[in-house]
Amino acid sequence: MKKITFFLFLFVSILTNAQNYTLSGKVYDENKKPLEGATVYVVELKKGTTTNVKGSYTLKLPKGSYGIEVKYLGYQSALQVVEVFENSEGLDFYIYPNTDVLDEVLVKAVRATSNIPVTYSNLNKKEIAKRNLGQDIPILLNYLPSVISSSDAGAGVGYTYLNVRGSNSERINVTINGIPYNDAESHGTFWVNLGDFASSTQNLQLQRGVGTSTNGSGAFGASLNILTDAISEKAYGEISNSFGSFGTRKHTVKFSTGKINDHFEVSGRLSNVYSDGYVDRAFTRLKSYFLQGAYSDDNTLIKAIAFGGTEVTYQAWFGLTAAQLEQDRRQNPYTYDNEVDDYGQNHYQFHWNEQLNENWSTNVGLNYTQGAGFFEQFKDNEDAADFNNLIVDGSDVIVRRWLDNNFYVVNFNTNYQKEDVNIISGISYSNYTNDHFGEVIWGSDLAPNTNIRDRYYFSDSKKTDFSVFSKATFDLSEKVSAYIDLQGRFVNYQTAGLTSDRDPIDVDASFSFFNPKAGFIYRIADENSLYLSYARANREPNRNDFEGGVTTHETLDDIEFGWRYKTDKVRLNTNLYFMNYKNQLVLTGAIDGVGAPIRATSGKSYRFGLEIDADIQLNEQFAIRSNAALSSNKNRDFYASIDGTLQNLGNTPLSFSPNVIVGNAFVYQPSSNFQISFLSKFVGEQFMSNLNSNVSRLDVLDSYFTNDLNFVYEIDTEKIFDSIVITGLINNIFNAEYVDRGYYYTFDDTWTNPGTTTTVDGAGYYPQATANFLLGLTLKF
Repeated sequence: MKKITFFLFLFVSILTNAQNYTLSGKVYDENKKPLEGATVYVVELKKGTTTNVKGSYTLKLPKGSYGIEVKYLGYQSALQVVEVFENSEGLDFYIYPNTDVLDEVLVKAVRATSNIPVTYSNLNKKEIAKRNLGQDIPILLNYLPSVISSSDAGAGVGYTYLNVRGSNSERINVTINGIPYNDAESHGTFWVNLGDFASSTQNLQLQRGVGTSTNGSGAFGASLNILTDAISEKAYGEISNSFGSFGTRKHTVKFSTGKINDHFEVSGRLSNVYSDGYVDRAFTRLKSYFLQGAYSDDNTLIKAIAFGGTEVTYQAWFGLTAAQLEQDRRQNPYTYDNEVDDYGQNHYQFHWNEQLNENWSTNVGLNYTQGAGFFEQFKDNEDAADFNNLIVDGSDVIVRRWLDNNFYVVNFNTNYQKEDVNIISGISYSNYTNDHFGEVIWGSDLAPNTNIRDRYYFSDSKKTDFSVFSKATFDLSEKVSAYIDLQGRFVNYQTAGLTSDRDPIDVDASFSFFNPKAGFIYRIADENSLYLSYARANREPNRNDFEGGVTTHETLDDIEFGWRYKTDKVRLNTNLYFMNYKNQLVLTGAIDGVGAPIRATSGKSYRFGLEIDADIQLNEQFAIRSNAALSSNKNRDFYASIDGTLQNLGNTPLSFSPNVIVGNAFVYQPSSNFQISFLSKFVGEQFMSNLNSNVSRLDVLDSYFTNDLNFVYEIDTEKIFDSIVITGLINNIFNAEYVDRGYYYTFDDTWTNPGTTTTVDGAGYYPQATANFLLGLTLKF
């Protein structure tokens, strides 16, 4: 009987201990606002969950003692030890912001969250660092959905480019701490002026489509907003060096004083990046800096930031002809030693964030950017009239084409937030001036009375941009929330004088835009939600468009329908989009004298696509991160002159808009300090014109498939250094020979066929690097 009693007691004990109990509660911030997406982690079991939109979590745990840790980006983690022996409700956590949560206010007005029906991807500092070995930010974003990145020199350093949903950099709005970065006049984003900027980036967000209202030029394909380094609580230093193929190297020194007297911090970075380029002599020499002084307390953050640098880049932006590509894909047809772009740019920002009370906060941002530089070029056997008769006909000449610009910005945002409503309103004003001029710095036969550095053309320009917006998210019910975003934008652009071709340019154009956005989110369950949104964007022509005779603005209506699914093991985002354009300024395929794309109005056009973005944690060591974009991108009833006749080509493919883009990463992390990733990218066939190859097949870029291998290994040390980080990247490991970008042009040939008009064509291609590597070492102390 005693034995039976003993075994019965043992059996009951085993059942009791094997039983799972429910532990639940909520996670709040210091203002008692529920936090969605906070991680609730069981330390002993190495598993956890995330909070839902109401900040709630639920865990199933066997009887025992556990450490429950809560983490949320921008907040201090919290840890409680609990005894689990029965169902327990109401284990709530209150977590408090790190200083950098105030930093997030710098970009809050232009960023999307899971409460906003916008399609976006986030990238944090840790993810950026894995591949940050000297290549520019567009290359680091290459594996995000619908993204294609490229570079002139082929190695990812120097002049680099970003394409999202078929829209190039001139149509992607970029802000740094909420300050517009796109050049106000050309709309371009020149990453070459931000050498090693990834090393000073805290996090970034890429919104696809129109996105939320932002400052600066309108987003017609995407918007990218960057948040620079947050304040560090502790003093630190970093020395990073990387070396690799094609003479590529990066040397970076970073420091922070940490909090001095609990309020003040000074931090900074110096960088030197150099690459010979994959293309012969297409070198890049970048020197850059980042300096930040900050004051913070519980409710205030004040930052003064200066960053910038210089770049010298050898000419590679005219690519290679098909014959040159076949002969030697690394050749550079330019031979003049100093055929370089030489430019410097400095940015000065001031930000004041103030938390007035538990509901109200404000942000003021000021910016001044000064840039100046030139492109130097050798020309032979030139006409005197093209250079204002500063030379004799038939002379050789060396010229410099200058830009000298100033950019002022004032931003003000205010935020009202309660549990069921969030309202952000703001205004932005910018003033941009730029002098365009060309100098003759040498001539084989100068005209009488000509002096070196005499100007052969000049024009000045001014652009003002004022915008005001208000956006709100609010709950309609427990399951449905709504979003509305209204923006007015008022632009004036003036320029007068001569272009580099000595053609007159005289523009005084004003535009008034109203850009409404609205949408809904329906929460099916804690893990599932659907969203639907509509957004309108309007955008003015850039300087090149005005030079080409385009004076009308373009309009985009963007509809997005998406599904978000999130558990502790799986994160899945899918969305359908329809982007309907009126007067879209499409890339013709041709480029101008400095490699900038030439655009023309296409009438009506559209982009329709499906995007899928998945992150699946298979187990503690393995994860798969995949994305795919399938799309149809068309001009409607496109007309073009072919062989002297205006023809209706029907619905033709939009240029530089592949129908298929797929990215994938297999991630293996055997321990917390070692990770290796195998990255793959497929980009389908794309056209470099809008003619659907009705002239020839020279306008087609073949599909390509590349693979990279990336590893990071961190060694914790006890002496001298806090840790040593070894980072490696093997790009294009299977040695694919591919071209990801090019240009295409047509002209009427009357020389070989007198009396007739025959359309002939030409093309240029930018070969990208075959197998290459980068290896870096970072010392942290």
